[in-house]
Amino acid sequence: MKILPAIDLRGGKCVNLIQGIAEQETVFSDNPVDMAMRWENEGAEYLHLVDLDGAFQGISSNLKIVDKIVSELTIPTQLGGGIRSMEQIKIVLELGVDRVILGTAALKQPDLVEQSCELFGERIAVGIDASDGMVATDGWLEVSEKSAVHFAEELSVVQTLIYTDIKSDGMLKGPNVNATKEIVDAVSANVIASGGVSSFSDLEALKNIGASGAIIGRALYTGDLNLSDAIKIVN
Repeated sequence: MKILPAIDLRGGKCVNLIQGIAEQETVFSDNPVDMAMRWENEGAEYLHLVDLDGAFQGISSNLKIVDKIVSELTIPTQLGGGIRSMEQIKIVLELGVDRVILGTAALKQPDLVEQSCELFGERIAVGIDASDGMVATDGWLEVSEKSAVHFAEELSVVQTLIYTDIKSDGMLKGPNVNATKEIVDAVSANVIASGGVSSFSDLEALKNIGASGAIIGRALYTGDLNLSDAIKIVN
């Protein structure tokens, strides 16, 4: 199982939100590029980037920073947040980002998922963000009437899913292992878990249910988890 440190970008800074609420923001670094290099130096094999401005507004102001991160690192990156058109997908991939994560667009534009997977294969992932088991969209501001499990089952062309339990995100109280397991059991795709990971036992629990990766955000920045030790635990 891979450990993916998270860098959430907002206003050019590295931040973290609690349950995705914009007003509950903590700024952890004014220099996301330095933070990305730190995680690589501590052994990260893959980096998870989120463009929060893109997620909330549908327009990114952070692509220059993403470009700098990608050019400085030797490890691959994935980026999500506000990517809602084929044009945006191509722009991000041309920066050198290894994998694009579609969220809102995947639910509202299923044809975009089909077309982008046909063109770019494993470089397209879908993020399933759920609140009480239902898919949330538009920077988590809207909750749909589609269940996360049913949505996952519909995404048969996608090779990687990122499942985030919104109520766990940023809370440092552990992931929703049962909900994640439902997704893992429902699909053949790789499932990366996100939200609430804060201990080695959390990582072991996710590994035991078959998650292919775990995204860690706040716990790394607060020191609740050490990245090098976390990687050793899951290998």
